[in-house]
Amino acid sequence: MAITVAELIDEPQLGLALLAGSAGLDNRITWAHTSDLPKLWEWVTGGELMMTNGLSIPPDAEGQVALAEALMDSGASALAIGEKMHAPPLTKEFLEACNKLPLPLLSIPYPLPFIAIARSVAESSLLEESRRLRQTARVYDLLRTAGASEDDWQSLVQRLATELDADLFVVDRRCLHPWHPDGHELPDFLADSWAPMSGQVSLAGKNFQWHRTRGRHVLTMDIPTHANALLVVLPKSEPHPDAVVLLHAATVLGLQLSRIVLSLEGRHRLAGEFMLQAMDGRLGVAEMESRLADFEVPAQNFLLASLTVEDGGRLADVHIELWRHGVASASLKRNNRLHVAVSADVADDLLVHCAGVAASIGISAPSAVANIQRALQESLWALGSARANKVGLAHYAQGPSWLGLTGFEEGTALVRRLLGPIFDYEQSQDGDLILTLRTYLNSQRSWQKTAAALFAHRQTIIYRMRKIGELTGLDMGETSTVAQLWFALQIHEAMHQ
Repeated sequence: MAITVAELIDEPQLGLALLAGSAGLDNRITWAHTSDLPKLWEWVTGGELMMTNGLSIPPDAEGQVALAEALMDSGASALAIGEKMHAPPLTKEFLEACNKLPLPLLSIPYPLPFIAIARSVAESSLLEESRRLRQTARVYDLLRTAGASEDDWQSLVQRLATELDADLFVVDRRCLHPWHPDGHELPDFLADSWAPMSGQVSLAGKNFQWHRTRGRHVLTMDIPTHANALLVVLPKSEPHPDAVVLLHAATVLGLQLSRIVLSLEGRHRLAGEFMLQAMDGRLGVAEMESRLADFEVPAQNFLLASLTVEDGGRLADVHIELWRHGVASASLKRNNRLHVAVSADVADDLLVHCAGVAASIGISAPSAVANIQRALQESLWALGSARANKVGLAHYAQGPSWLGLTGFEEGTALVRRLLGPIFDYEQSQDGDLILTLRTYLNSQRSWQKTAAALFAHRQTIIYRMRKIGELTGLDMGETSTVAQLWFALQIHEAMHQ
């Protein structure tokens, strides 16, 4: 077992004196650490004797009391201050706080080198180090015997919890939801305390931090392999689980999550291949129903959601986010849009949560797999409506209209009537008329800006615009013509797969 504060004081060669906090003399010291930084508690991992030459001690009573409380909340075993160095006078309030917490407060006689104290702690911890190595080996053996299936996750967490004599929770620091669909929810007292601070659960902003919540010591630490995955440790007894072993436990959990996510990626690729074939009309209805069922999405009552994000970054993780929240899906990323098939029972707010608030989402009407191509058109139309009306999520045929049109059939007819002759011409001739038209409209109808953007001569742009007028029969000098063509381009680009 690690040395206690009382046992360290009893070592005559050190000459340590107890100034306050006698009720904490049985605290066990796992390590002795020196720091003179202002926020001394930020360097505590649990069980340390923190030694300072006094520069870390605030001069005022309020600051000294706050230091004692923060050290106690972080799991420090004791605080030792060097005599005749840089410490300000220790206030009565500080000593009273150390007695009340209790936090043993020691005086290090001058000129005893701090390394002598650290060596005594280290020598007394040799047996503890042997125990730590054996426990670390057992922790990694749990990973070796764990299955790679996602169903084995909670079993591994529970076996680690038994080994560490603590309750373990792996959550998303942004929302405090379990990171794995089979994971356990945080206890109510933690969820209630941390909910207002989602995204910054660790009170000191650290990757490894002991603190006290509602009278209980709690450790929060990052899972190293997955962004925003947070391990929460609630010890069941004293002393707390060893900090080094906890770091290895977090690594084991991260490795298991990586194994699970790797298997999910294989299924995700199969889903993408299926969605591509289904949307292109290359599969029969019976085969589509069978294959969609393989991904646990109902073939007769599903929604197709089309998503886009300005930077495209979050889309790659949406299928993982949906899985984490227990939502079965099949998805395909195509032309900077993500198309996701999910059950019609999935709530809108859950889709927004999984995609992120920066995403725009268009959702089809509930559909059967035989109509998946129509569902795609509906979701794309709804996506265009969501972006045009600056809302995060829109359902097809619900909410505000888009460009005065009620559905994609009207939009498709408008595009065909106005832009169809141009498309037909470009299929038979080499030309960049659509690109020129789009650039011209985006360049405030400036010949010069359009020519510069397309690296073309100004006369070439004038010729192309006249050709567009000939093909469509529209007067390109009329504002109404420009408006119609702009509407048609907006619809075409939104509906383009």
